[in-house]
Amino acid sequence: MPDRASNFKPFSDIENDALAEIANMATRRAATSLGQFVNSEIKLTVPSVEILSDVEAIKAVTRIGSEQLIAVSEDFRGLFGCRVLLIFPEETSLELVRIVVARDMPHDELVAHESEAIAKIGNIVLNAWVTTLANLLKRNLVMSVPQVLRGLGGELFRSVPLKFVLFLQIDFVVGNAQVTGYLALLMDLPSVNALRAVIATFIADKS
Repeated sequence: MPDRASNFKPFSDIENDALAEIANMATRRAATSLGQFVNSEIKLTVPSVEILSDVEAIKAVTRIGSEQLIAVSEDFRGLFGCRVLLIFPEETSLELVRIVVARDMPHDELVAHESEAIAKIGNIVLNAWVTTLANLLKRNLVMSVPQVLRGLGGELFRSVPLKFVLFLQIDFVVGNAQVTGYLALLMDLPSVNALRAVIATFIADKS
């Protein structure tokens, strides 16, 4: 059987620009939702958006600087389906929880509530992304219950036999504090083609 990844056509510059704009739309929605949740202004920025192979994504995660990672994982299905992960180096996850939801919490309590808080943050961000895609598709997308995963970068991606990853850097900024995370949509070739159709519709609607 031929490798379906070999049939992948790289995104054009116009498609990449539109993808970056969609990413920023979803991120603004996530920032608003997070801000409402914690009753504080939260800024989320997306310095980079890439479509990578699974092998390239593993290398990108490995470059984060921490072998151990923590991620919130959800699956969604509808017109197309994929697994979406919000990933942080484990060494910075407590700082994220502190600056977003628990600024005055003692360290011991912070550790005890880390997984619950990370799951909540991840659920808000991932739902904002999926809602944005659903609105552009004009279709419902059904989300699974969020799961908190810990492990090495390769372990997070190899758990699903999908060949392509929409990979974004997301910076969380609250006041003078900043934590960098990564959002990854794990897709097969039909899902990539469905995403390409979303992008084409987005470009056409702007014309």
